[in-house]
Amino acid sequence: MKIAEFGQLQMTRTNPAHTGVSKLTDIAGAPLNDIPSSAENGIAKTRASFQDYLIEAMSSMNQQQVDVSNLSQQLITDPDSLDVHDVSIAMSKARMSLNLAQSVIDRLVTGWNEISTSR
Repeated sequence: MKIAEFGQLQMTRTNPAHTGVSKLTDIAGAPLNDIPSSAENGIAKTRASFQDYLIEAMSSMNQQQVDVSNLSQQLITDPDSLDVHDVSIAMSKARMSLNLAQSVIDRLVTGWNEISTSR
């Protein structure tokens, strides 16, 4: 199935036991031979772990905080070089990312506590 806005939709089968042995067919019963497997299109090779996603998100959040600090120092030392609106937007983005990170961490800790106490 091809949708212009989304590109080609594909079903990724990560577990070989879930693939089955029958051939795929469309609604009319015609065989579907043009669907590449996940090994052919490289999806399985590019999977990152949850830890990698968390580390990347934390480093992005940290970089936003550092950028805001640098912008605020530049605003104090050379106010004509920056627009105040750009600094306030950067501060809002950094605050939002910090709040999101705090919410994610709180939910992870809550989930871990629920898992550890359910034994």
